Amino acid sequence: MTDAHQPLDAAQLNAYFALMDVAGLLRHAVEQQLREAGDLSYVQFQLLARLGLDSPTGSERMTDLADGVVYSRSGLTYQAGLLEKAGLITRAPSVDDERGVTVSVTDAGRAVLATVLPGHTDVVRKQLFATLSREDAGVLADLLSPVREHMRSAPPRSARRR
Repeated sequence: MTDAHQPLDAAQLNAYFALMDVAGLLRHAVEQQLREAGDLSYVQFQLLARLGLDSPTGSERMTDLADGVVYSRSGLTYQAGLLEKAGLITRAPSVDDERGVTVSVTDAGRAVLATVLPGHTDVVRKQLFATLSREDAGVLADLLSPVREHMRSAPPRSARRR
């Protein structure tokens, strides 16, 4: 029997369940805050944050956004449509790829992002970091970073680059 077919040992099971519990509880608290503060879903927040905080131009190709947030392209198109209808983003044909779509954050989108960010930061700080020292947070990042890189090296089919 290969290692892949071995059951998880007690330490692995404890780590797995702890991670899933923490992720689920944190996601619930974050989603609740985003809904109350900005009427946003978590995916919509991710899109606005990637455009408004991570992108120097405030624009990205739709496929790059889907890959970055690990969300299906069709689901992302739907969420982007809701954000566009609310005036928080615009979509336009890509200048680099005739089949591609470029998504840009609007001033209204930046304003919503600025409205939800303080509460978002507060929830993350209280839920995730309240019981961790700075050193613990560094250790957690060091532990999770290679796992994230490993998992992102083989993203879900719906999020793979074309």
